[in-house]
Amino acid sequence: MINRILSISYLAFMGISSVVLFVIAVAIWLLTVLFDKRLYILHFFTSAWASLYIWIMPAWSISIQGKENIRKKTYIVVSNHQSLLDILVAFRIFFHFKWVSKSEIFNIPFIGWNMRLNRYIRLVRGDKSSSRLMFDACNKEIARGSSIYLFPEGSRSDTGRLKPFKPGAFLLAKENMLPILPIVITGTKNILPKYKLVFQGIHKIKVKILNEISYDTFKDLTAEKTGEMVRENILKNIG
Repeated sequence: MINRILSISYLAFMGISSVVLFVIAVAIWLLTVLFDKRLYILHFFTSAWASLYIWIMPAWSISIQGKENIRKKTYIVVSNHQSLLDILVAFRIFFHFKWVSKSEIFNIPFIGWNMRLNRYIRLVRGDKSSSRLMFDACNKEIARGSSIYLFPEGSRSDTGRLKPFKPGAFLLAKENMLPILPIVITGTKNILPKYKLVFQGIHKIKVKILNEISYDTFKDLTAEKTGEMVRENILKNIG
């Protein structure tokens, strides 16, 4: 019962605060869009917005390891995916990127609308034409100097076990000759299991930013083999 009350209160706060924060986001967009071509400032504000929902929850603590591994480069960023909370947690890194996310999220009032403002990238699962548009949008953002963040499992894991990686992220890395930045997120699966909206207990969330994988490391590999290599690297660090 306590978990249910806490979850309802938390979601209500998210709903109410997102109205105010979206208005601020629109103001930031209007003031910066003409000179901030990457929308860096708006993304930084969005990172703070998302982080707020981690900071206000006393049952969650988060540690970030390896932030020094992020250089001033454009990356293809990939991580495992155990929970909806992984998205909030990734924003806590305060690192500039564009999400690739399923199209339904962009329709969520205020939060989804802010994703549109940020030019995050939509993907309709199973739609080949949407995949082509997604690749085109990613290439445009990469040309502007933005990193691209994807969950190569494609969807959240039901069991917490790392699913096979789809090749899309690694095709992007190969075509653009970009390094890959693997990130490991642990501790979120049991907070918010898939298909549930009731938070569970006290948890420590850990983010581990691994060493980048240079383009030279995988330039002679297929996208599939590159994905297998990166998956093994992430799997070793999940524990």
